[in-house]
Amino acid sequence: MWDAFPMKASLALIVTLGLGISLAQERPEIPEDLLDDEHFRNESGLNEFTVPSIVKVFNELEKISPLTYTNNHLKKHEILPLDRSRLALRLGTLIADGFIAVQTGNSDDVPDIASHLSRYAKALGAGHRIKRHAAALLDHAKAKDLPELKKALAATQRDVERELIGLRDPDLSILISLGGWLQALEASSSAVEVKFTPEKAKILFREDVADYYAESIGSLNPKISEQAHILKMRILLQGLRNAMTLTPRKNPTVEEVKEISGVAKQLAEIARK
Repeated sequence: MWDAFPMKASLALIVTLGLGISLAQERPEIPEDLLDDEHFRNESGLNEFTVPSIVKVFNELEKISPLTYTNNHLKKHEILPLDRSRLALRLGTLIADGFIAVQTGNSDDVPDIASHLSRYAKALGAGHRIKRHAAALLDHAKAKDLPELKKALAATQRDVERELIGLRDPDLSILISLGGWLQALEASSSAVEVKFTPEKAKILFREDVADYYAESIGSLNPKISEQAHILKMRILLQGLRNAMTLTPRKNPTVEEVKEISGVAKQLAEIARK
């Protein structure tokens, strides 16, 4: 019977039966350097549904230093959005904020970030295991221990992901990961724009990552993918993918970095809206 189905249709049907979701198309392949190590995923039981790790995203972008950081947008998190896709995007930006705050010497903001993370996870129905992570975040931020903070934030992302899978709502995990990438990209591209070097600029030119997210949000459940803010993000991500494409042997220019920074800011603002 299965031989009668095309490969993509079979995969989509299997995923639908296993997770209770409907995919418009097969998910694109995640860039390898953004995947958690296999041991971690096996221990966490997350191999059935994989999204880029915000920790791996940040490991790449933190090579650009010093990053730019502002806490002006944290006040916006006091009022929770009603839409679950916006909750997921915002939760991702908050995880990235935790990294950036400590790395830039603003660890005093972590208590607020941890509090918002707990509220957002609870609103998504995925707050069961987050309380213990919030306590760890506070301890590591107080000690200014970035490696341990990364571990705690990674565990936060994966525990939310695990619970979303249990709720048969794994599409939101993609948006959490996307929100984290956009927040980190905004901070890093702004930093390169201020203090440009070709070596740091090259780190920004990840057309494969932009392409992955553009295709991924297009393959989400139509109830999510057809929302106005998601459609706008996909268009911007496709433009970002083009802006991030370097011709062989060509060094990036200040103008190209400014273009990436401008689009990243638009996308991050949508994610935080």
